[in-house]
Amino acid sequence: MSRVIAYLVRFAVILFGYVVASLAASAFLNVLFLASLGYAPEHAHPTATASLYFSIPFVALFIAYFAFMPAAIVILISEILSRRDWLFYALAGGIVAAVFLGFVHQNADINFDVTDPHAIAAVIGCGMVGGIFYWLSAGRWAGSWWQAATSPEQSKS
Repeated sequence: MSRVIAYLVRFAVILFGYVVASLAASAFLNVLFLASLGYAPEHAHPTATASLYFSIPFVALFIAYFAFMPAAIVILISEILSRRDWLFYALAGGIVAAVFLGFVHQNADINFDVTDPHAIAAVIGCGMVGGIFYWLSAGRWAGSWWQAATSPEQSKS
Protein backbone atom coordinates (compact mmCIF):
# COMPACT_ATOMS: atom_id res chain seq x y z
CA MET A 1 0.00 0.00 0.00
CA SER A 2 2.80 2.42 0.84
CA ARG A 3 4.38 1.74 -2.56
CA VAL A 4 1.15 2.80 -4.30
CA ILE A 5 1.06 6.00 -2.26
CA ALA A 6 4.71 6.69 -3.16
CA TYR A 7 3.88 6.25 -6.86
CA LEU A 8 0.88 8.57 -6.60
CA VAL A 9 2.91 11.22 -4.78
CA ARG A 10 5.64 11.02 -7.41
CA PHE A 11 3.06 11.27 -10.19
CA ALA A 12 1.61 14.38 -8.53
CA VAL A 13 5.11 15.88 -8.26
CA ILE A 14 5.72 15.15 -11.96
CA LEU A 15 2.43 16.85 -12.92
CA PHE A 16 3.29 19.84 -10.73
CA GLY A 17 6.72 20.05 -12.36
CA TYR A 18 5.16 19.92 -15.83
CA VAL A 19 2.80 22.78 -14.96
CA VAL A 20 5.70 24.83 -13.56
CA ALA A 21 7.79 24.11 -16.67
CA SER A 22 4.95 25.15 -18.98
CA LEU A 23 4.40 28.39 -17.07
CA ALA A 24 8.13 29.19 -17.04
CA ALA A 25 8.47 28.55 -20.77
CA SER A 26 5.42 30.72 -21.41
CA ALA A 27 6.76 33.55 -19.25
CA PHE A 28 10.10 33.39 -21.06
CA LEU A 29 8.35 33.45 -24.44
CA ASN A 30 6.26 36.46 -23.38
CA VAL A 31 9.35 38.32 -22.15
CA LEU A 32 11.19 37.55 -25.40
CA PHE A 33 8.20 38.74 -27.43
CA LEU A 34 7.94 42.00 -25.48
CA ALA A 35 11.70 42.57 -25.75
CA SER A 36 11.57 42.02 -29.52
CA LEU A 37 8.97 44.77 -29.71
CA GLY A 38 11.28 47.14 -27.84
CA TYR A 39 9.57 47.15 -24.45
CA ALA A 40 11.85 47.56 -21.46
CA PRO A 41 11.00 47.27 -17.75
CA GLU A 42 11.11 51.05 -17.35
CA HIS A 43 8.49 51.39 -20.13
CA ALA A 44 6.10 48.96 -18.47
CA HIS A 45 2.59 50.32 -18.36
CA PRO A 46 0.15 48.84 -15.83
CA THR A 47 -2.01 47.48 -18.65
CA ALA A 48 0.98 45.62 -20.12
CA THR A 49 1.66 44.03 -16.75
CA ALA A 50 -1.99 43.08 -16.31
CA SER A 51 -2.09 41.51 -19.76
CA LEU A 52 0.81 39.24 -18.77
CA TYR A 53 -1.34 37.82 -15.97
CA PHE A 54 -3.68 36.50 -18.66
CA SER A 55 -1.29 35.73 -21.50
CA ILE A 56 1.28 33.69 -19.54
CA PRO A 57 -1.20 31.03 -18.34
CA PHE A 58 -3.01 31.10 -21.69
CA VAL A 59 0.15 30.48 -23.71
CA ALA A 60 1.24 27.88 -21.12
CA LEU A 61 -1.85 25.85 -22.02
CA PHE A 62 -0.69 25.69 -25.63
CA ILE A 63 2.88 24.88 -24.62
CA ALA A 64 1.69 22.09 -22.32
CA TYR A 65 -0.56 20.70 -25.04
CA PHE A 66 1.98 20.69 -27.86
CA ALA A 67 4.92 19.48 -25.77
CA PHE A 68 3.08 16.73 -23.91
CA MET A 69 4.12 13.60 -25.84
CA PRO A 70 7.84 14.41 -26.28
CA ALA A 71 8.01 15.67 -22.69
CA ALA A 72 6.30 12.54 -21.38
CA ILE A 73 8.93 10.40 -23.12
CA VAL A 74 11.76 12.52 -21.67
CA ILE A 75 10.21 12.40 -18.18
CA LEU A 76 9.83 8.63 -18.39
CA ILE A 77 13.47 8.24 -19.48
CA SER A 78 14.67 10.55 -16.71
CA GLU A 79 12.67 8.63 -14.09
CA ILE A 80 13.94 5.25 -15.24
CA LEU A 81 17.56 6.42 -15.49
CA SER A 82 17.28 8.55 -12.30
CA ARG A 83 18.74 11.59 -14.04
CA ARG A 84 18.93 14.44 -11.56
CA ASP A 85 21.28 16.98 -13.16
CA TRP A 86 20.04 20.31 -14.46
CA LEU A 87 21.96 20.07 -17.73
CA PHE A 88 20.09 16.91 -18.75
CA TYR A 89 16.76 18.68 -18.24
CA ALA A 90 17.89 21.86 -20.03
CA LEU A 91 19.07 19.89 -23.06
CA ALA A 92 16.00 17.65 -22.93
CA GLY A 93 13.76 20.73 -22.89
CA GLY A 94 15.56 22.04 -25.97
CA ILE A 95 15.10 18.66 -27.67
CA VAL A 96 11.39 18.65 -26.81
CA ALA A 97 11.06 22.11 -28.37
CA ALA A 98 13.02 20.99 -31.45
CA VAL A 99 10.76 17.93 -31.82
CA PHE A 100 7.75 20.23 -31.63
CA LEU A 101 9.23 22.49 -34.31
CA GLY A 102 9.98 19.51 -36.53
CA PHE A 103 6.47 18.19 -36.10
CA VAL A 104 4.98 21.57 -36.94
CA HIS A 105 7.22 21.92 -39.98
CA GLN A 106 6.29 18.45 -41.23
CA ASN A 107 2.53 18.43 -40.60
CA ALA A 108 1.14 21.87 -39.92
CA ASP A 109 -0.45 24.57 -41.99
CA ILE A 110 1.97 26.84 -43.83
CA ASN A 111 0.79 29.78 -41.70
CA PHE A 112 1.70 27.92 -38.48
CA ASP A 113 5.23 26.92 -39.55
CA VAL A 114 8.14 28.62 -37.79
CA THR A 115 10.90 29.44 -40.29
CA ASP A 116 12.61 32.52 -38.86
CA PRO A 117 15.91 31.49 -37.24
CA HIS A 118 15.36 33.92 -34.37
CA ALA A 119 11.94 32.45 -33.64
CA ILE A 120 13.34 28.91 -33.80
CA ALA A 121 16.07 29.86 -31.32
CA ALA A 122 13.47 31.50 -29.08
CA VAL A 123 11.29 28.37 -29.04
CA ILE A 124 14.27 26.13 -28.29
CA GLY A 125 15.36 28.56 -25.56
CA CYS A 126 11.87 28.41 -24.07
CA GLY A 127 12.14 24.62 -24.04
CA MET A 128 15.44 24.86 -22.21
CA VAL A 129 13.98 27.26 -19.64
CA GLY A 130 11.04 24.90 -19.18
CA GLY A 131 13.43 21.99 -18.70
CA ILE A 132 15.40 23.87 -16.04
CA PHE A 133 12.23 24.79 -14.19
CA TYR A 134 11.05 21.19 -14.39
CA TRP A 135 14.34 20.17 -12.80
CA LEU A 136 13.88 22.79 -10.07
CA SER A 137 10.40 21.61 -9.19
CA ALA A 138 10.44 17.85 -9.86
CA GLY A 139 13.55 16.61 -11.63
CA ARG A 140 15.93 16.79 -8.69
CA TRP A 141 14.17 13.78 -7.19
CA ALA A 142 13.84 11.74 -10.39
CA GLY A 143 13.94 8.02 -9.79
CA SER A 144 13.62 8.34 -6.03
CA TRP A 145 10.54 6.12 -6.08
CA TRP A 146 12.48 3.55 -8.10
CA GLN A 147 15.38 3.46 -5.67
CA ALA A 148 13.08 3.30 -2.64
CA ALA A 149 11.18 0.36 -4.12
CA THR A 150 14.36 -1.62 -4.85
CA SER A 151 16.35 -0.76 -1.72
CA PRO A 152 17.46 -3.67 0.48
CA GLU A 153 15.86 -2.12 3.57
CA GLN A 154 12.46 -2.16 1.88
CA SER A 155 12.68 -5.83 0.94
CA LYS A 156 13.60 -6.89 4.52
CA SER A 157 10.33 -5.69 5.98
